[in-house]
Amino acid sequence: MFGNRYAASMITRSAENDQDRRRFLKAAGMTGLGVVGAGTFSGLAAGPAAAATVRPAAAAAAAGVSDGAVLNFALNLEYLEAEFYLHAVTGRGLADAMTTGTGTRGGVTGGRAVRFESRTVRQYAQEIAADEKDHVQFLRSALGSAAVARPAIDLQSSFTAAAQAAGLVKPGHSFDAFACEENFLLAAFLFEDVGVTAYKGAAPLISNKTYLEAAAGILAVEAYHAGNIRSQLYERRGGILGLGLLGRDLREASVKLSNARDSLDGPADDDHGVIDSRGNANIVPTDGNGIAYSRSPGQVLNIVYLTPKAATSGGFFPKGVNGDVNTSAGNS
Repeated sequence: MFGNRYAASMITRSAENDQDRRRFLKAAGMTGLGVVGAGTFSGLAAGPAAAATVRPAAAAAAAGVSDGAVLNFALNLEYLEAEFYLHAVTGRGLADAMTTGTGTRGGVTGGRAVRFESRTVRQYAQEIAADEKDHVQFLRSALGSAAVARPAIDLQSSFTAAAQAAGLVKPGHSFDAFACEENFLLAAFLFEDVGVTAYKGAAPLISNKTYLEAAAGILAVEAYHAGNIRSQLYERRGGILGLGLLGRDLREASVKLSNARDSLDGPADDDHGVIDSRGNANIVPTDGNGIAYSRSPGQVLNIVYLTPKAATSGGFFPKGVNGDVNTSAGNS
C-alpha cells in the first residue's frame, strides 16, 4: 500500500509519541513493521532530517502530551462550534460520516435554524459555519484513524446554565441561543473567544512544525470570526429579546458573559467584553503588550464544562470530550 520512503515520511511527519506512531502503522496495515524497518523509529534509517523530526516528538512525549492528543482536543472543540453554526444556518448538523472515530460517539441536543433579520449577520454565520465544518474535516484527515468521534453535545440546557451564571436570565428562565439573531450573537461570542485562546494556549504543546502552522492558521480564522462577532455586538444597543432576559444592551451582556468565563478559568482577569470599563470599544482583547492571551486545555474545559473545578464532563459536553486531554483544571 505504501512504499518505504513514503511510509517513513508519513511516520516522521506525524511527529507524535510512540503511541501515535503505532496508531499510524496500524491504520496503514503495518503493525508488524512490514515495509518499514525498525531503524526508522530511531530516525536513522530515514536519514538526518527524519532524526531531527523525531527528536522533538520525543520531547513532546516526555512532556506528557502528544501532537495527536492536542489535535484531538481541538477536534472536540471544532465539533462543538460546527454543530452550533450549522444548526443555526441550516437547521442540521454534521453528516454522520464526519462524526465517527475513537471513543464514544454522541448525539446533539438542541439547535435549530435561526431566523436572521439582517443579511450581514446571516452571511457571517454562513461563512463561519462553512469554516468550522472545514476545520472538522481537516483535523479528521490529519489525524486519520486516530481521530476521535464527536462526543455528546448539549446546545440547549448548557446555554441556559451559562446565561444564568452570567446574570443574563432570571433563575427559572431559559436562554435559547437560536431564538433570534441577538441571542445567536451572544452564544457565538461565548464560543469564539474561547476558540482563539484555546489554539494560542495549545501552540506550545505542538512539536511538529507542519501541525503548528496548521493550528496557527486555524487560530487566525477563529480570530477573524471573533472579530466579526464582537464588532456586531458592539454596534448594537438593545435588542435582547424575550424569554426573561435581563437588560437590553448587547454590549453589557458581552461583559457579563466575559465575567462568567473569567470566573471559571482561574483567578486571572484576562477575559474582556466588547467594551472596557469606560464604555469604549474593546473589539480585540489583548494584554498591555497588545498580545492575545492564552488558555490551557484545562482552562478551556472549565468553560465548556461550565465548572471551575476539576471535572471530566459537564456543560456543553455532558459526557465529556473524547481523547486523552479530557479533564478541566481545578481552579476552585
